Amino acid sequence: MELFNVYPVNPINIVKAKGSLVWDEQGNEYLDLYGGHAVISIGHTHPHYVESLTQQLNKIGFYSNSVLIPLQQQLARQLGEVSGKVDYTLFLCNSGAEANENALKLASFHTGRKKIIAFSKAFHGRTSLAVAATDNPNIVAPVNETDNVVFLPFNDEDALVNAFQEYGDEIAAVIIEGIQGVGGIREASIPFLQLIRSLCDQYGAVYIADSVQCGYGRTGDFYSHDYAGVAADIYSMAKGMGNGFPIGGIAIAPKFKASYGLLGTTFGGNHLACAAAVAVLDIIKQEQLLANAREVGTYLIEELKKFDKVLDVRGRGLMIGIDLPEEYANVKKELLSIHKIFTGEAKPNVIRILPALNITKEIADRFLTALEERLKA
Repeated sequence: MELFNVYPVNPINIVKAKGSLVWDEQGNEYLDLYGGHAVISIGHTHPHYVESLTQQLNKIGFYSNSVLIPLQQQLARQLGEVSGKVDYTLFLCNSGAEANENALKLASFHTGRKKIIAFSKAFHGRTSLAVAATDNPNIVAPVNETDNVVFLPFNDEDALVNAFQEYGDEIAAVIIEGIQGVGGIREASIPFLQLIRSLCDQYGAVYIADSVQCGYGRTGDFYSHDYAGVAADIYSMAKGMGNGFPIGGIAIAPKFKASYGLLGTTFGGNHLACAAAVAVLDIIKQEQLLANAREVGTYLIEELKKFDKVLDVRGRGLMIGIDLPEEYANVKKELLSIHKIFTGEAKPNVIRILPALNITKEIADRFLTALEERLKA
């Protein structure tokens, strides 16, 4: 049997990792500033993380949600404290797509409505309803197509007001990334997020803050949407939550009422996943990683803006997009092949920087030096 070939992969076999460094099977060292799509939040093989998972695996790795799992309550308490959403409740699942799927489903249950407002260049996942709310026809199969999702221009306040006036009490939810990742590191404006909150209140719709990539401390706020000063009804999360161990969840405002069978999962919230997530929150708090994300991220952004060949620098904290001219389209590949630095991309020519939240200015400088060399070359 062969693998179903759906990934264009770099011919690099990573066999060892520590912090923001990884090594291939030949012993070559690479700098990881992408973290596998913003997944590595506390650095590779952090000692506390490794110890926590090892200890848990030696006790019990999995049992279903048919029994008490005290680690779930511990995770919920710590998540409430670190995020500031102490009065919210937590539903655990396995991935970002699953988190958004459950968020949208819960919104529809709560309102009894079907229509979803999403935005241009949005990416919310690849499962049925999440992909229907994703603005990429190439990954939406015919069975996923629905008239229940309305796409609006990102950050267009007039279009949002008009949509609510047109559809009114048909709208179940508005779902939005605080900073679009796949969409090119485009940040939702403060007035736009505040308008979403006020219109959802006015029309009885649910405000879903997709924080799968842009949340969990990546921007220096726990949820990137928090910078707008308004609270969402549901926050979806995943990538940085388990530092590589599959776990996702939604934080749910108090107005939602739970009932048996309303949502469900086999693997979500298992012992090992919760041990991973608790360890991540331990490290975020103990090492003050939100402050570090703000400090190092601000430094990177300010330095990148000094490069005369960079068209634009977007983002906040350690979620940064570097917009390059078309003639520099090969820079991302050259950073990997020549300087051995992993970065991400967004079409057409945006380099995405999504490193671990505990990177240092020294690591940032190593990247800046390499980028400067490539742009001069």
